[in-house]
Amino acid sequence: MDRYVTGAVIRKLRENKKLTQEELAEKIFVSSKAVSKWETGQGLPDITLLEPLAKALDISVIELFSGDTVTNRNRSSNIKKARFYVCPVCGNVIQATGEAVICCCGISLPPLEPEEEDLSHELQIEIVEDEYYVTVNHPMTKDHYISFLAAVSDQGIQFVKLYPEGSAEARFKINRVKYLYAYCNHHGLFKKKL
Repeated sequence: MDRYVTGAVIRKLRENKKLTQEELAEKIFVSSKAVSKWETGQGLPDITLLEPLAKALDISVIELFSGDTVTNRNRSSNIKKARFYVCPVCGNVIQATGEAVICCCGISLPPLEPEEEDLSHELQIEIVEDEYYVTVNHPMTKDHYISFLAAVSDQGIQFVKLYPEGSAEARFKINRVKYLYAYCNHHGLFKKKL
């Protein structure tokens, strides 16, 4: 992972579960002194203890690393909660329709924060029958390109992965689309409200 679990995180999660140091120690078969050392920053849990520690705190190992539990309260697609994540190592793109802890290549990924489109990343839309034909007048070189285009509606996300030296264009079904997104590998995520 890109960071290791900290004592402050262990303490916060333990207190959220209303466990004492002794109770947590019993659950993972260590001494309460060990838990105390972790929480005061005088030591770190061994990597073999991360899974039992996460289980004792009723969270995933990924949530343990992030320092918080993630509860996705949205039971259906909510266009305002659509999130995109891009791995800086492999370029993998992950989409979610709510809160999540996402990891790729051993790195916890933050959600991309969309900005309003600018002149260099303007999404141009043409209606062709029942589809939006979306283009971005942007260089598509090996080093600087639009990585993906997406259309978000209350029914889900339509997604098109793009590649360097290709075209920055995609077609999306019009049905209930409210937002279009374009991701530039140098400048980040851009959004257009329809």
